[in-house]
Order: sequence, then C-alpha cells, then structure tokens
Amino acid sequence: MDQNKIPQATAKRLPLYYRFLNNLNQQGKRRVSSKELSEAVKVDSATIRRDFSYFGALGKKGYGYNVEYLLGFFRSTLDQHEVTEVALIGAGNLGTAFLKYSFLKNNNIRITKAFDADSSKVGKDIDGVPIFHVSDLEEELENIRVVILTVPASEAEEIAEKLVNLGVNGILNFTPARITVPSHVRVHHIDLAVELQSLVYFLKHYPLEKE
Repeated sequence: MDQNKIPQATAKRLPLYYRFLNNLNQQGKRRVSSKELSEAVKVDSATIRRDFSYFGALGKKGYGYNVEYLLGFFRSTLDQHEVTEVALIGAGNLGTAFLKYSFLKNNNIRITKAFDADSSKVGKDIDGVPIFHVSDLEEELENIRVVILTVPASEAEEIAEKLVNLGVNGILNFTPARITVPSHVRVHHIDLAVELQSLVYFLKHYPLEKE
C-alpha cells in the first residue's frame, strides 16, 4: 500500500480513529459500527467508510468492524509499535503543560528532553523530563527528529533554523511566528489565539442549530 496516495485529510483523522479504537479495546468491546465511530469521533459515517476504503476491506457489511483487528492495523499504519522520542523547546507555561501531559496513554510518543534559555530551569526536570539549556541543542538533541516549539515568537525562526541544521524534520509550532524551513521539513502550525478567534467568529456568524 502506497500511503503517499492517501489524502492528507484522511491521514489527519487516523489518530482519532486509533484513540477511540484503543479505548474500545480496553473496554473489551469486540466490534464497532461506522455509526458508532461517527458519533464518537464526530466524523460522518460516509467519510469514515471512505477513509477506511483506502486501506482495503477492513469491515464486513452488516457486521461492522472488528475492534482488535482495526486497532492492530492502525497501530501498524501509525508506527505505534515503537516509541517516537520528541524534544520540547521552551519550558514556559505552555511547554510545562506539555511535559505534564501523558502522551503514552494513547500512543507511543514520548517527550524525552526539554530545552530552555532560563538557566534557573536547567538541570531540573518536569515529570521526569530533564531540562537542558537551549545552547546545548547540538550536544543533547542526538537522534531526535521531532520537536515541539513553544518559545517566544521572536526566537522561533532562529531556533527553527538550528533544528533543521541538526537534522530535525518535523516541528509542531505553537508560536505565532510562521517559520520558514526547507521543503523536506514538515511544520504544523497551531496558533491558539487564532483558533480561539476563529471559534468566536463562527459562534457569531455560523450558529449551530439545536437538535
């Protein structure tokens, strides 16, 4: 299966499906319908069936989907058989919140190192994650290829350039800055202020009807 042919919109929904299926499996449920999936992940049934169709026959008409089989399939598809180590740059309020969040509850992503420019934080740890000085990136980043960026916007571009030079190829950018990186590096921008403004705008101009 050539996963490059899977639409990006579908790829973004795969972790949602995986998380829900993981919860179902822990509850001992053996099968699930597309309707149940739809209600849980807030994606319409037709979209779910189309998403799953890219991977072949994953279910049976009238039966639904085998939870254990689907979970194993998406675990393999999402490379959940091995732990992915992630570094966090910027151990301020937002960064600290990430360090305290247990990613391993539903997947195999682990923040193993954090970096900050505040010397008073260096040498300490937050929930078991050691804090290094940002000047030690070259020595300490090692083989980590995915980074969460939670630094001030004014520092984002410079740090992103350093990360790219050190071989990082995936950045989850929580700063307002739109950093510039080479074409082989993937950046996902998440601006909380923009998302909140968007939510308020939609509430005012596109109100949802009550059921």
